[in-house]
Amino acid sequence: MPQHWVLHVDMDQFLVAVELLRRPELVGKPVVVGGRGDPTERAVVSTASYEAREHGVRSGLALKLAHRRCPEAVFLPVDFPVYEEASARVMETLRAFPGATVEVLGWDEAFVGIETDDPVATADQVRAAVFEATGLHCSVGIGDTLVRAKIATDFGKPQGTFMLTRDTWMEVMGARPTTALWGVGNRIGARLESIGIRTVADLAGAEEEALVAAFGPTNGPHLGRLGRGGGRSRPDDTPWVARAHGRETTYQHDLASAEEVLAAITELAERVVADCGKEGREVARVHLKVRFAPFFTFTKVRKLAGPTLDVEVIAQTAFALYLALDDTRPVRLLGVRGEMVPPEGGY
Repeated sequence: MPQHWVLHVDMDQFLVAVELLRRPELVGKPVVVGGRGDPTERAVVSTASYEAREHGVRSGLALKLAHRRCPEAVFLPVDFPVYEEASARVMETLRAFPGATVEVLGWDEAFVGIETDDPVATADQVRAAVFEATGLHCSVGIGDTLVRAKIATDFGKPQGTFMLTRDTWMEVMGARPTTALWGVGNRIGARLESIGIRTVADLAGAEEEALVAAFGPTNGPHLGRLGRGGGRSRPDDTPWVARAHGRETTYQHDLASAEEVLAAITELAERVVADCGKEGREVARVHLKVRFAPFFTFTKVRKLAGPTLDVEVIAQTAFALYLALDDTRPVRLLGVRGEMVPPEGGY
C-alpha cells in the first residue's frame, strides 16, 4: 500500500533562472537581481546566480556591497509580474499530480503531500514535470514530516533530490549546529548555546522543562520538536489568510525633516489602506518601521482606538510613533504595516 510522503519543492535560483530564460546569453555569468538593477542605489539582492554566490553575494546583501564583491556581475531589476506568472505555472504543475496536496510557501517553494510507493521516483517526476512546463529547474526534499522535507532540500541543491526520515535524521543532522534547522537563526542559536545546547542532537535530547524555562510554553516545545525533525506530516492546502499588509520604501536620498517623513508615511499609509480595503477588513493596529542613517532600525506598534480604513488616522498614528522616537537623524527607510481585524470565523 502506498505510503504518505512530503515533498518540498524549491526552485533553484528562481528569479535569476526566470531572467536567464529571457536572456540566455547570461547563462554561466554572475547575475544579480535586486532593486532597479542599479548597484549605485540603495537596494538589496533578491537573488544571485550560483556564479555570483561564489563571490560571496547572497540574498539580502546591499547591492553596493554585492558590486564590490563581484564587479563583473550583471545587475538586473526585479520584475514582479513575470515572476508571479512563472510561479503560478509551477504551482499549477504541482497541483496537477493526482492526489497531491499543495501547500504554497512562497513564489518559489511549496510542500506537496502525496501517496507513493517510490518517493524518489515521484520526486524525479515532479522535477521533470516542472522543467517541461516552465523551463526552470527545481530541487526536491523528501521527508516523513514537513521539517525533514524542507531541510532535505538543501542537501539536494541544485537540481537534485534528497531524503530525510526518522531513521536517517540523527545520522545526517545530529552533529550539525542548531542553526541548520528551519527557523533557527543566529539569535535563537546563541540563546540555545547559552543553556548548553549546541547541536541538533543536543536539542533533540534536551529536557522540555529546560526549553520551556528558556523559551516559554509554546516556543520551547516547538524547538524540541524541530530538533527531532518532528511536527506536521501532512501539508495543508487551506488558502492563506493575511493578518496584515505592509509597505516600505528605502529612499535614495535621506529624509531630513519631519515634514518629509510625514509625507512619506502618508504615501505608504495610502497603499496599505488600499491593500487592506481589497480584503474588506479594517486596520486595528499600526506598525511603524524606521531606519535612521547610517543603519539604525526601530519598530513600534500602536493599537487604534477603533478599527478603520481612514488614511489620515493611520498616517497620523504612524507619524506619532515616529515622533515618539525623538530622533532627529536622517531617515533612509520607512515602513507602515496595518494589522487587520480577523475575518469572520477567525484565522
